[in-house]
Amino acid sequence: MATTSEDVWQILAELATAQAELTAAQKETDRQLKETDRQQKETERRQQETDRQLKELGRQIGGLGAKFGSFTEGLALPSMETILRQRFGMEVISPSVRVSKNGQHLEIDVLAYTNGELNTAYIVEVKSHAREESITQLKSILQRFRSFFPEHKDKKLYGILASVDLSNELREKILQEGFYVARIHDQVFELDIPDNFQPRPY
Repeated sequence: MATTSEDVWQILAELATAQAELTAAQKETDRQLKETDRQQKETERRQQETDRQLKELGRQIGGLGAKFGSFTEGLALPSMETILRQRFGMEVISPSVRVSKNGQHLEIDVLAYTNGELNTAYIVEVKSHAREESITQLKSILQRFRSFFPEHKDKKLYGILASVDLSNELREKILQEGFYVARIHDQVFELDIPDNFQPRPY
C-alpha cells in the first residue's frame, strides 16, 4: 500500500504531538524533582530545628533537675539539722561538703559530727526520688569517708537517706542496710524507722 503525502503529514503531526507530550512530561518530572529536592531541604531544615530545640530542652531539663536537687537539699536542711542536733546530739552540721584529694572527689549533702564522748558522725544523702542506686551511692560515700577525713577516723559513722519520694519496698531495703530513713511530711523531713531499728556503724 503506497504511502501518500497525507500519511506522511499525519505521521509527522503524531510525532510532533508525541514530542510535545514527552517534553511536557520531562518538564513535569523536572518540576517534581525540584519540588522533591525543595521538600527534602525543608525536611532537613526542620529536622535541624527539631534537633536544636531538643538540645535546648535537654539543657533546660538538666538545669531544672539541678535546681530541683538544690531545692530538695534546701528543704531538707532545716528539719535534718533539728534531727541531727536534738535526736543525735551533733554539734557541727555542714551542708554541701565538697572534698578533693589526690585527684579523687567526694560530695556530701550534709555532714554532721560531734567530738567528745559521743565521737560520732552522720552523713545525710538527700534525694528528691530515691532509687536502688541511692543506697549504693550512700554506701560508697561512707566507705570512702575516712580516706578523705582522716581526722574523723576514730568516729562511729552512720548514714541517713532523706527522700521526698520513696517506695515502701525501697524503705525496707534501706533499713536492711542499716541506714536511717527520713521522709518528708508536711514539708518537714522526719525519721521513718521502726522502734527496734538498729543502725549499722561504718
